[in-house]
Amino acid sequence: MSALATVLLSALPLGAGWALHVWWLRGCLNTARRDPLTGLRTRDGFTRRATVLLKDPRAVVVLADVDKFKDINDRHGHAAGDALLKAIANRLAHHVGRSGVAGRLGGDEFAAVLIDHHGTAGDLLAVLHGVLARPVDGHDPALRTTVSLGWVRAADFPADDLSGLLRRADEAMYAAKQARAGMRRAGLGRLFATVTGRRAGRTGARQDPPVVAVAA
Repeated sequence: MSALATVLLSALPLGAGWALHVWWLRGCLNTARRDPLTGLRTRDGFTRRATVLLKDPRAVVVLADVDKFKDINDRHGHAAGDALLKAIANRLAHHVGRSGVAGRLGGDEFAAVLIDHHGTAGDLLAVLHGVLARPVDGHDPALRTTVSLGWVRAADFPADDLSGLLRRADEAMYAAKQARAGMRRAGLGRLFATVTGRRAGRTGARQDPPVVAVAA
C-alpha cells in the first residue's frame, strides 16, 4: 500500500468525525432559530431568510398581530392561547409556501415575506386574513379571534431594508387595528395613524405622521 493511501485511510475516521460534528452544529443552529411553540423561525432566523428574499422585486412583507390575545388567555386559559398561536403559525406557513418565509417575532406577532408571482398579493392576503380567523380544530368553537394585517411591497420602497419595510408594515397593521379594518397596505395613500395607536416601545413616538395606505 502506498504512503498516500495509508495517509488517506488514517484520515477517514477524523474526516467522518468532523463531518458528524458539523452536522450536529448545523442541527443545533437550526433548532435555535426555530420558535419552540410554533415551529416558525425566530426573529434571527426570519431576518436571515427574509433579507435574501428581499432581493426579489416581487417580495411582499407582511406583519400579523392577533387581536385581543390577552382576552383569549384570560377567558380560555394559556393552553388554549398556545393552541391558537400554533394554528395561526401553521396557516401562515402554509399560505406563504416554500418560496417565502414566516416567523414569530414574539408574543402574538408574526411576520412573513412572500414572493408575489402573479401580482395578486392583495387578494391572497385577503384570503389569508379570513383563514387566520377560523376556529381552532379540536377546540371549543369559541376559540377564535381576528388578526390585523399590515403589508408592503418591497418595490414601492426600494431604498428600505428589511427593518424599514417591517416598520411600514407595522404602522399599516396598527392603522388597520385602530380602524378595525382587518388589513392595510403601506404605500398607496395617506392615513394618519395617531402616536398612541403605535407601540412606542418598538417604533417610537415620532412627531411626523407616517404614510400608511388605505385598505387593499
